[in-house]
Amino acid sequence: MSLTGTPFFVTAVVLAVIAVLLPLAMWSRVRGPAVVRGALRLGMVAFAQLTAIVVVFVAVNNVNGLYDSWDDLLGTSDHVDSAIDLGPDGLGGKRISDLPKVKQTFTRVDDPTMGPGVQKTVLKGQISGVKAEVYVWLPPQYDDPAYKDKKFPVVELLSGFPGSPKSWFVGMHVTRQVEPLMRNGTVEPFILVAPRSHLLGHTDTGCANVPGKINADTWLSVDVRKMVTDNFRASDKADGWAVAGFSSGAHCATKLTIAHPDRYRFGVSMSGYNDPAAEPSSLTGKDPELRHAHNPLNMLRSAPVPPRVTLLLTGDGGDGYQQGVALREASKPPTRVDVQQVYGGHRVSTWVREVPSVFQWLTQQFRTEAAGAGAGQGTSHGTGTGTGAASGGGAGTGAASGAGTGA
Repeated sequence: MSLTGTPFFVTAVVLAVIAVLLPLAMWSRVRGPAVVRGALRLGMVAFAQLTAIVVVFVAVNNVNGLYDSWDDLLGTSDHVDSAIDLGPDGLGGKRISDLPKVKQTFTRVDDPTMGPGVQKTVLKGQISGVKAEVYVWLPPQYDDPAYKDKKFPVVELLSGFPGSPKSWFVGMHVTRQVEPLMRNGTVEPFILVAPRSHLLGHTDTGCANVPGKINADTWLSVDVRKMVTDNFRASDKADGWAVAGFSSGAHCATKLTIAHPDRYRFGVSMSGYNDPAAEPSSLTGKDPELRHAHNPLNMLRSAPVPPRVTLLLTGDGGDGYQQGVALREASKPPTRVDVQQVYGGHRVSTWVREVPSVFQWLTQQFRTEAAGAGAGQGTSHGTGTGTGAASGGGAGTGAASGAGTGA
């Protein structure tokens, strides 16, 4: 029985009801020595508490998409076929242009909680050695004949840990929020791609390549990216790609953008962190060398050439905001870092309110980039905050203003 299916939730509710009625019916009918009667009654109480906990857990999990399967919950999921050393560029001596085209079969996701139009495929990475599911949603303009020659920009969506790739659709309601904005032109018609990033049992990979363990970076920034460009009318340029995440996915979004300016131009971090050790289950946070190497702040400071990328970091206090300020202070042109203070805590209810403003911010950046390219000029990047997001405290202005409201 599926962990996230309706049958399991109904079963849990029925058992919870039975667990409440059982003591009412049997409490005075228990027979035997006092020790036996006490043990049976204690067992009935424990059973009632256990079933209540299960109902709450299943309800929360179904709403937020924390665990997608029993394997995820039990820590037995392993999506790694191989994890060879792929070198500093994560390509293992190969060139992406030399790889054969990836042709995938997609099936419509029959899950009303995810909303309409979501497709799923299981991808076996050609380079990473990772095999896992990827969800794709196409914007309303994709099948419009007027856009038949257009290559669409892409936003790669990363979940927190624990978390499933469904979480952006189930808990964050991303398509329900941005589709109307795409239809009225407020938001660019982005292709949304949500790959699995929870790949190694109860271990958070930090979206890193760790020889002998995992090549999560290559999975996300090479294999998934190539699959999308091979199967859809998606931009194959860095200018056409962004990566966004919340919590540990936010850490990944920042790190991948800084590490691969040739693959991503924009990154969005909601309540992220720089130090990998902020996540107790982090693979990179437990090793001093990996911890230093995979800290986006250290990566930015030690970059031989400042990466031409634009980042938006949102959060409150030590939960993303201060980390964003540190990155902004360390950045040098053409790197640009926008920082937005938000309130509400480290929870989905906070991040879900940020979705419209985040996509409006991304739209502003893509349009600015496209306008600069069309004029034959590079986009102007600075270390300030720009107009799309606010620096310091308070609410933002322009596209990002919605992210700073509410608690």
